[in-house]
Amino acid sequence: MDRAGVRVETTVADAEASADVAVVGAGPAGLYTACCAGFRGLSSVIVDALPEPGGQVAALYPEKRIHDVAGLPAVRGRELVDALITQVEPFRPRYLLGRTAVSLVPEEGGGWAIRLEDGGLVRAGAVVIAAGLGRSVPRTLPCLGPYQGRGVAHHVPRPEEHRDRDVVIVGGGDSAVDWALALAPIARSVTVVHRRSAFRAHEHSVKQMYASGVRVVTDAQVTACKGTGNLEEVWVRAEEREFKLPAQALVGALGFITNLGPIADWGLRMSNRLVLVDGAMRTNMPGVYAVGDICHYEGRVPLISVAFGEAATAANHAAVGLRPGSRLAPEHSTDIDAVNLS
Repeated sequence: MDRAGVRVETTVADAEASADVAVVGAGPAGLYTACCAGFRGLSSVIVDALPEPGGQVAALYPEKRIHDVAGLPAVRGRELVDALITQVEPFRPRYLLGRTAVSLVPEEGGGWAIRLEDGGLVRAGAVVIAAGLGRSVPRTLPCLGPYQGRGVAHHVPRPEEHRDRDVVIVGGGDSAVDWALALAPIARSVTVVHRRSAFRAHEHSVKQMYASGVRVVTDAQVTACKGTGNLEEVWVRAEEREFKLPAQALVGALGFITNLGPIADWGLRMSNRLVLVDGAMRTNMPGVYAVGDICHYEGRVPLISVAFGEAATAANHAAVGLRPGSRLAPEHSTDIDAVNLS
């Protein structure tokens, strides 16, 4: 994958990977955890069930402007993810994307082994769980399945890829409307199909969509996708009438079903589907930490900026745990050899 220098592993299912720190989750908190580990000279492996880094930010609102990151008055989701990938790249993390972590077991002599759903194995001295709200599975429609990856997708990581295409977007939430607005000046045509007359997205965005030239079809549903090999047309039923739309791309913005998945069975102390941690972001399992929206402690505020602080705390405590006698506080980042960050 070519996204801000990301090197995605395509190794065989039984391949093994090892690192000082294994990060479960490639969202903003996970990416910054790997960066903070790199500052301490620790290698990292990043595992995520989604096929691209960025977590829910990339999957659900890549075009939405985020206003709660310190130092950035506003930044689009995809821009934040790309910046985080660029920031961590000098430390050469190994990405295992599109691969689900299913078990976590202690190794003899210390450290942990993470078994992946495809049979792969990750060995690490410390583990940081940064899985957000858990594993996200996109909601879909039966007719979309045959064209998954051949015109049908559930998010738009790179809008430019849809230049001069006919794009159909199915859904009525913020993601559907945001992607419609992002693609309107790029695609040949954009049609939004929603099963209700009212949208769940922000009212201002909906007004912008109607004013942008995007075709909006409400009280409607997609009934079929057709094409030889790749998607070529989409059939829609509305008001007892069925018609077809030219489409080389369909974005199923129907939301995601989230659950903790296998993490719930790892033996972590939890409350209300959240992993309990102390002030050092330590879980009840030695050498295992949790950061971001998946963790809980009294008074936590669910913001990206808070997750970044948690990532730094976890990485530095992991460094001390892996190298007893080392300082908890890292060197100032401005003192690090510029060559290592170029």
